[in-house]
Amino acid sequence: MKSIHDLQLNGRRVLLRADFNVPMNERGEITDDIRIRTVLPTIEHILAHQGKLVICSHMGRPKGQPVAEFSLAPVAAHLQSLIGRPVRLAPDCVGDAVQEIVAAMAPGEVVMLENLRFHKAETANDPDFSAQLAGLADVYINDAFAVSHRAHASVVGVAERVADKAAGLLLQAEIDYFHKAMDTPVRPLVALVGGAKVSSKLAALENMLTKVDRMIIGGAMANTFLKSQGIDVGSSKVEEDLLESAARLIDKAREKGVKIFLPVDFVVADAFSAEATVKNVTVQDVPPTWMALDIGPASTILFKEALQDAKTIVWNGPMGAFEIDAFARGTMALCQAVASSHALSITGGGDSNAAVKKAGEERNITYMSTGGGAFLELMEGKSLPGIEALS
Repeated sequence: MKSIHDLQLNGRRVLLRADFNVPMNERGEITDDIRIRTVLPTIEHILAHQGKLVICSHMGRPKGQPVAEFSLAPVAAHLQSLIGRPVRLAPDCVGDAVQEIVAAMAPGEVVMLENLRFHKAETANDPDFSAQLAGLADVYINDAFAVSHRAHASVVGVAERVADKAAGLLLQAEIDYFHKAMDTPVRPLVALVGGAKVSSKLAALENMLTKVDRMIIGGAMANTFLKSQGIDVGSSKVEEDLLESAARLIDKAREKGVKIFLPVDFVVADAFSAEATVKNVTVQDVPPTWMALDIGPASTILFKEALQDAKTIVWNGPMGAFEIDAFARGTMALCQAVASSHALSITGGGDSNAAVKKAGEERNITYMSTGGGAFLELMEGKSLPGIEALS
């Protein structure tokens, strides 16, 4: 896979696939621009080398038709303020008008195409749609790691039709950090895995057993593992159909000499609510009608000890319902433990990054991945279509 540094950009049309699917409030104002800022180094590199920059992205789920609230107009305006030069928003992402705008571009100019997902052909990886996008490019750069697990037209179809293609600086960093953590780690390598569902992470857990030295499992998914070992967890969320799979994974870990750490106590509540009655109990003492919503203080100490001598930490998923303060202490404590460690630490997008931000520890994590789903597929040992297309 080539890097953007390997390509000649001067005077050429550079189609950049970015992920500018940013959160906005009801007034159409961007509330978090991190997805834009992380692509700025690639944008600045292209402009410094006098490329004609054409940016494409999706926004929201417009279901294949133009929807005003999902227009990229606020993104174009915000990017313009960040880079200090005009960013023209095209009326569409394909069509004669778009071709004319791109054909008239001078080196160093920036055009942003309108939302790719205003066309169903984008998610269908339609060949005609892919060819139209590819026709706008002399060079294709993928810097959208968060969607590189999707075989969409702008991710795969265009890359297959443009000879000069490469990874942007963000995408390259994502891949480099992941391989550093999972393929050539400094050991001990510890995986910290949480979140709600075993089903969404079972393949990742099984693959990681071949790589890690220790595995810490928290969040609601830990309930399924505990119940698979004969522990009644009251009315806590459990995936009954995965009890045998959870038990097999624990047995497999034992055979491989990989230590699995599960919670030994919980913060439980009589309802999923900030106003619920809350108490700490051991995992064996969860009341029948109560639910576990965070790891307890003893589990926090146990998990922190398991991380203490780690040289590499890969984290995906919170330890509880951290959005509610009453159930956030376990996740916040582990954020601080990971941030204060001397390990290479990588968080896997989504809720993990949100938890780190809530704890105010962003600057103390080695790398925060921008792609939850893509990161998880890498953890499963899968190749990403967007990466394969660049190769």
